[in-house]
Amino acid sequence: MFAFFGGYAQDMTRYPDTLNKKRLAVVYGTAGGLYVASVSWLYFAWYKGYARTSFHVKDDWGEWMMKDKLGHLTTTYQVGNYGYWSLRWAGMSEKKAIWYGGTWGLIYMTTIEIFDGMSAEWGFSPSDMAFNTLGATLFISQQLLWHEQRFRLKFSYHPTEYAQYRPDLLGSTWSQRIIKDYNGQTNWLSMNIASFLKKDTRFPAWFNVAFGYGARGMIGAYENPKEHNGRPMPQFNRIPQFYLSVDVDWTKIKTHSKVLRFIFKALSFIKIPAPALEYNQEDGLVFHPIFF
Repeated sequence: MFAFFGGYAQDMTRYPDTLNKKRLAVVYGTAGGLYVASVSWLYFAWYKGYARTSFHVKDDWGEWMMKDKLGHLTTTYQVGNYGYWSLRWAGMSEKKAIWYGGTWGLIYMTTIEIFDGMSAEWGFSPSDMAFNTLGATLFISQQLLWHEQRFRLKFSYHPTEYAQYRPDLLGSTWSQRIIKDYNGQTNWLSMNIASFLKKDTRFPAWFNVAFGYGARGMIGAYENPKEHNGRPMPQFNRIPQFYLSVDVDWTKIKTHSKVLRFIFKALSFIKIPAPALEYNQEDGLVFHPIFF
């Protein structure tokens, strides 16, 4: 669905004023195809190899030091944002696009929860659904209130040493580790400063401040095993990490190029590599010249 919002800026005045049925058909068709493709990929990357069972509930609050919950929050928010952009490109009214598109992430993540509920390894998690709902609410409420996203949820990932010890759990390939190795994932709340200032300010409209959360040392969901498959495991301290960094709101960069607008919006969920200040209880304050 990225292709459909690439030609328009965040400003509502640049979207069509009337519904274009051909565009709407393209949006629904492409969104449906992406839905099927991504769910299929997720099944083979995550669920394949685990036994299936009847639908059941199993809450996993606190798992992976809350990294899993923030992943649900961010994904729901971002898919809702892309849904909104796509429907506005098709000429759907602002209010309808907010409500219809903004809930796409919730629908998508509910599918994943159903998968969890039918897997013997996991279960349908009420707390996951709570964070899914919160992600959709964060997008919809900002769009209704401000007609823009002043706070964006973003994501970054870097490879870690931990996945090699539990490739069955943390991923054996690069594509699997992006979604499975929580040690390398950082979740960001990126705040646009200029949107809170007067309209005639000269402060850069694209400049954001980002607050991040990560965690390291996890080779188990709740605690680290001493051995796995008869092989002793190294013992790591499970450490929460907090970050302060700078960021860019790609959608605030003005350009006449439709290609660049497409790229900027497609990348809107990614936190840029930038200097960052980290705090954790083990090392105290740590400065990273570049962190991703």
